[in-house]
Amino acid sequence: MTTDGGGYLAPLQKALKGVERLLILPHNDPDPDAIASSVALQWLLKETRGLESHIAYRGIIGRAENKALVRYLGYPLRLLADGEVSESLAIALIDTQPGAGNNDVPSSSEVSVVLDHHPVRDETADAKFADVRSDVGATSTILTEYCQAVGKELPSAIATALFYGIKTDTMGLGRGASNADVAAYFYLQSRIDVQALVRIERAQVPPEYFRGLVSALRSARVYADDLIISTIEEMRRPDLPAEMADLLLRLKGVNWVICMGVYDEQVMLSVRTNDDQGAGQLIQDIVGDLGSAGGHGAMAAGQIQLKGRNPNVLFHRLQRRALEYLDIDPEASGKALI
Repeated sequence: MTTDGGGYLAPLQKALKGVERLLILPHNDPDPDAIASSVALQWLLKETRGLESHIAYRGIIGRAENKALVRYLGYPLRLLADGEVSESLAIALIDTQPGAGNNDVPSSSEVSVVLDHHPVRDETADAKFADVRSDVGATSTILTEYCQAVGKELPSAIATALFYGIKTDTMGLGRGASNADVAAYFYLQSRIDVQALVRIERAQVPPEYFRGLVSALRSARVYADDLIISTIEEMRRPDLPAEMADLLLRLKGVNWVICMGVYDEQVMLSVRTNDDQGAGQLIQDIVGDLGSAGGHGAMAAGQIQLKGRNPNVLFHRLQRRALEYLDIDPEASGKALI
């Protein structure tokens, strides 16, 4: 669905009528788009109806840039407590949807608000209010429209976060960006804290980043000249495959990257492509009934519980499925990258 934020402010407020306490939940291991959108919704609801809300997340915020963003915003997110999500608590899901597999909302819980840019899920129809637009590149774009409709000047920190959310999810408008993303990007550009954005984007990385990079490069194999499949031997955070996949996609001639590794008894997968579409379908096809997966356009992610299985056997199975999906000989061994 496509609309302007102003046309949706009234239905959003109606869905929250009578709510005195709101829990805002971005997807697990939130990225800049999820973080920025959550903070923007919190500001919007405070400004328009004085509603107090808090933002919580499951997992970790591991990427150095993401940590820098949260620090710049004054640490507005906290870890979700066990048992905190209850049927009596009003919930807003941001950059995720019911049943997506990357949030902690049980199927029995009623969701008040869903704001997302991934393909709409059947379960989302049960939410009191949903604005899901798979044709835009970032949830931050949707929240920017809503904030514009409020008629008050955005705080510079929130404008900076929203700008960074759009920039990261669309690779600076170069990946899966719509006209709405372009409009939001340039609206925010004159309102951002430039020096803060530079510090966020150039945040120092820990030694584990380079260990992960070495592992990803050593294991990377190139198939049919345009696909890289890579595994990371040891991961201390779940978003490392996404970070490595982003980097490997820069290799000349490569159009697809699949990167995976094990974190906390789960296989974490990330898919990146230079095409504007296809990543979500690819990862759903290769993960299948083994776990949960989702995404759209040029980026997607999935996770599979090991449940005692040998991760190397699972890696091999996922690799074969990926090769078959892309019409490459599943017996191909590929060429070592280095």
